[in-house]
Amino acid sequence: QVQLVESGGGLVQAGGSLRLSCGASVNIFRLNLMGWYRQAPGKQRELVATVTSGTSTNYADSVKGRFTISRDNGKNTVYLQMNTLKPEDTAVYYCHAQQMWHEYWGQGTQVTVSS
Repeated sequence: QVQLVESGGGLVQAGGSLRLSCGASVNIFRLNLMGWYRQAPGKQRELVATVTSGTSTNYADSVKGRFTISRDNGKNTVYLQMNTLKPEDTAVYYCHAQQMWHEYWGQGTQVTVSS
């Protein structure tokens, strides 16, 4: 069983920055894929960014050039650096991990961007 705990959410003005952190209860080198998803009110959960155990990254078109995902295997933590935030980035952000055929989710952290 893998537990994921997010932190770093909050309220920020448009154009500002936040860094989300996701701490895992296991050595994340064992996890094939880690990533961030988000869900805005009334909308479906959507992929934001992923990073593989080999550090290959993938981003949603809406965040390319503004968000950066990274992982620190020594700290068992994945980060999401979010710059130039927009009001449409407002959502609950969830950390996700995949190990073989198992998937794990964090409890979510709220990000609110004011205009």
